[in-house]
Amino acid sequence: MIVLAGARVVLADRVLAEGSVVIHEDRIVEVRDGVVGAAAGARVLPMPGRVVVPGFIDVHVHGVEGIDVLDGALAVAAVASRLPRYGVTAFCPTSVACTPADLDVFLGSVAAARAAPPARAARVLPAHLESNFINPAWNGAQPASCLRTPGGIGPLAPGPGEFTADEVLRTMAARQEAIGIVTMAPEIDGGLDLVRHLRGRGHVVSIGHSGATYAEARAAIAAGVTHTTHLFNRMTPLSHREPGVVGAVLEAPEVGAEVICDGYHVHPGAVRLALQVKSARGLMAITDGTAASGLPVGSRARLGGRPIVVTPRAAELEDGTLAGSAITMDRAFRMLVEEAGVPLQVAARLCSTTPAERLGLADQGRIAAGALADLAVLDPSLRVRETWIGGVRLPEP
Repeated sequence: MIVLAGARVVLADRVLAEGSVVIHEDRIVEVRDGVVGAAAGARVLPMPGRVVVPGFIDVHVHGVEGIDVLDGALAVAAVASRLPRYGVTAFCPTSVACTPADLDVFLGSVAAARAAPPARAARVLPAHLESNFINPAWNGAQPASCLRTPGGIGPLAPGPGEFTADEVLRTMAARQEAIGIVTMAPEIDGGLDLVRHLRGRGHVVSIGHSGATYAEARAAIAAGVTHTTHLFNRMTPLSHREPGVVGAVLEAPEVGAEVICDGYHVHPGAVRLALQVKSARGLMAITDGTAASGLPVGSRARLGGRPIVVTPRAAELEDGTLAGSAITMDRAFRMLVEEAGVPLQVAARLCSTTPAERLGLADQGRIAAGALADLAVLDPSLRVRETWIGGVRLPEP
């Protein structure tokens, strides 16, 4: 038995000014308002001045500290081993559009890390594919040469190996259990049929990198879209005559929305607005972190094999195109509290609870009896001091 005693404990509906979390093996067995003294056989860890929040769950992360999840068979495990220092206890390894061969290696690495979880590492959730089936006019840093249309017979543009959409879909089908979220643009040729196909496979279908009109986005939601990839970024914006993808998502309570919380991709004021419209149950904080995350400004890394550079605001391709962020989840949490003015318990919901609920992770993302002991312990400046995964303290003392 372990007791984290005397911390500010962030619960779903309130913050205990001086609370205690009791852990037995890999579970939380009790949460008390007040400082718990030493009980028989219990190890008490005083936590004065600390803030205990549910471990962060990032559903959209491409890499960290120079490692991209497409770097090979061991890349996902390597990323998982580095994320706990930023308070992350679970994550969806996220790919960019790539060849079927690279996709197969990536999904194999996800499956391997899930079957044999690396020690002292964040939990590896099923992958998030920023897939081959996005709109080339809204691709951003996604490689246009790898984009395909599910209703077409060939590539949108000459690509590596001249592979077809069917080859991508066959690769996905062969690794089905390793896939959770699939980002796609429903307005491309065959898009609505693909939404239904992916839903039938049990995947969470996300609208993103999309030029859909409001009507097209509404049709996609009716067909089974329940998720949104980085709301506001690389999608048709909200206007008073054409609400676009943003408008369709904001008004649909059944659709969850990611928002990049680096303060640059989305202004803190826009985050507050989305929160007011979607509520904390419909919005989830993400990093869209790349291999540039955790590296100093000026550093170079890769995104799906393409060179990127860390700038003061984000990660960028060499031509200046935005290529995801360079933040980690602890910084996203601080941005929500310090720049967007979000209360601690709401920030914890966006960074932990809502992602867990949207992915059906019933015993993660909350501090409550029966939940997994996945926690982030922060100092008063909201910087991570230690992370607990399944009752194991990281870094180990």
